[in-house]
Amino acid sequence: MQELNLPPFEYKVTQSGENLLIWDILRRKQVVLTPEEWVRQHVVHYLIDHLGYPKGLLSLERGHAYNQRQKRTDICAFDASGKPLLLVECKRPSVPITAATAHQAATYNLTIGAPLLLLTNGLQHHCWRVNFAERTNERLSQIPPYAALLPD
Repeated sequence: MQELNLPPFEYKVTQSGENLLIWDILRRKQVVLTPEEWVRQHVVHYLIDHLGYPKGLLSLERGHAYNQRQKRTDICAFDASGKPLLLVECKRPSVPITAATAHQAATYNLTIGAPLLLLTNGLQHHCWRVNFAERTNERLSQIPPYAALLPD
């Protein structure tokens, strides 16, 4: 798999027929190792190992309804009460992060309501703080650690 602009992590890959599988620590099962999954797993480990997001408060490919259609978010981080804190949209490394990608994630976030939005293809990362009341967003230079998102 392609080297990404995220710290490496210890992973377990196995072969099953024609598919490579990677162990997903959140879903606790082997999943097909696609380029997008490679990015998703790197982001999960980065959030947990480097930014202090509790493993038990992360959710992968969680379903939600939007415009009477079922959609799935790549990663969502929650606070201890279950309120969304960070919504992550992952793309394969060959897919550039464009305005269309940002629009897709922002649209999903209308129903989720996370104050932070992260778009990544593993090579480029774009993070925003969303202010729903003022209908604005602020580009952040880095992804905030979990502890910085909690009230004092």
